[in-house]
Amino acid sequence: MPEYTAVINWTRQGAKFSRDQYDPGHRVSLSGGTTVDFSSAPEFRGDAAKVNPEQAFVAALSSCHMLTFLALVARRGFVVESYCDEAVGTLARNEDGRLAMTDVVLRPQVVFAADKAPHRAGLAEIHHRAHRHCFIANSVLTRVVVQDRSELPEQA
Repeated sequence: MPEYTAVINWTRQGAKFSRDQYDPGHRVSLSGGTTVDFSSAPEFRGDAAKVNPEQAFVAALSSCHMLTFLALVARRGFVVESYCDEAVGTLARNEDGRLAMTDVVLRPQVVFAADKAPHRAGLAEIHHRAHRHCFIANSVLTRVVVQDRSELPEQA
């Protein structure tokens, strides 16, 4: 099975370092050469202009669902013109009282080619299968909800 790497680099760079005072900014280098500047979320003294782990988590779930969905619809002969998901993750206390990403709501809006689209019930079934086969969703405890916003007829 393949492996995926991320190299995380943080350096104090002479700045003050104490419990409530240090720069949370860091750099993430991914296999393949992409480097992304990260920080903690603004609620945790981070830089809002940089990616934070919570955003990356939601993006990973959304992206995996979309890629799985596209593979499934392509196999069925449907043609997708566009896919937009306004995913939202909720950070809250879990059953153990610890902060966790407790819910992620995916809200995809899919536009299909007019003559190559499923009916609404078929679309719901494809989203269900995409969620079941998304290996990121299979790897987390977070409840993931898909609320499709596509405009399709009830029957084909």
